[in-house]
Amino acid sequence: MPELPKNTAVSIHPANKLQQVLGYAEPIFNASMAGAAGGALAAAVSAAGGFGMLGIGGNATKKWIDIEAGIAASSGHPWGAGLMAWVLDKNLDPLEHVLEHGPSFVCISFGEPGPAAALVHESGALTGMQVGNAAELSRALEDDIDVVICRGNEGGGHGRNEVSTLPLLQLALEKTTKPVVAAGGLATAAGVAAVLGAGASAAWIGTRFAAATESMSHRNIKDAIGAAGIDDTIYTRAFDIAQRIDWPVEYGGRALRNEFSDNWAEDLEALSATVDASDALTNSINEARAKADLSLAPVYAGQSAGLSAAGQSAAEIVADLARFRSVLRQASQRWETS
Repeated sequence: MPELPKNTAVSIHPANKLQQVLGYAEPIFNASMAGAAGGALAAAVSAAGGFGMLGIGGNATKKWIDIEAGIAASSGHPWGAGLMAWVLDKNLDPLEHVLEHGPSFVCISFGEPGPAAALVHESGALTGMQVGNAAELSRALEDDIDVVICRGNEGGGHGRNEVSTLPLLQLALEKTTKPVVAAGGLATAAGVAAVLGAGASAAWIGTRFAAATESMSHRNIKDAIGAAGIDDTIYTRAFDIAQRIDWPVEYGGRALRNEFSDNWAEDLEALSATVDASDALTNSINEARAKADLSLAPVYAGQSAGLSAAGQSAAEIVADLARFRSVLRQASQRWETS
């Protein structure tokens, strides 16, 4: 298990086991978003006092992992990585490659984490799992998972669409004494205060960091997130079907609405038939992704897109979210009893 760094920026409450082990000053994790959370973002979040996460997609090569993990570690602060269990079921190599770089924490989600979790523990790192319903929460309470990440359906990118963040968080806090991290719909100091006040060990922030200057996302994607409202997203499998990506059917994705989703999200059967009949649609959406043509390409973002601005650095975002302390102080004063 990783040792607590000696140069933590703030005092650590003895009750916060996760902070004691990982040594972050601010209970802010950037979500391990494949395509957005590269080494530069992870390093910047960790350097700012949060906990930086590297997102490793299904097509990540050893060269890419070596480069990005090296950058993530370059801040000199602890960092972590997130991988997809359904990808690792086919090949554990991506996990083995990232473990060579010494992450302190590895999140294995979206499928059965067993073999991968065992490998993480052998390395000495903590193992986490994102959960999106009660059944996944029960699995995460088994001994091979150290940290539970409760991802509500408000969250961007892939996940379940069954339970929102606060009910899932409350259930987890009732069921376990393991560290619980809250994810989904969080983008402001008030949101962070809400989940920390409820008992979460940290907040897992995706969409706002996807628009950060250090994010790997294309500028068009960052601008689209900054311009979106809280009701401009849609949860759908349409983008995966069109691209022929083998995400398990229970994990759709929350993305900004666009021309493609308007045309196809409500008729997945017709979409599947169109994709089966010809490569044309798949080729067009892949080309749109390469060009960041957002009329067709997906912009994975949560409902907190309406609370996120483009053009901010990771350090600025962490500093803003760290205002949760004043929010909690004001709340405690507002509800004092005589």
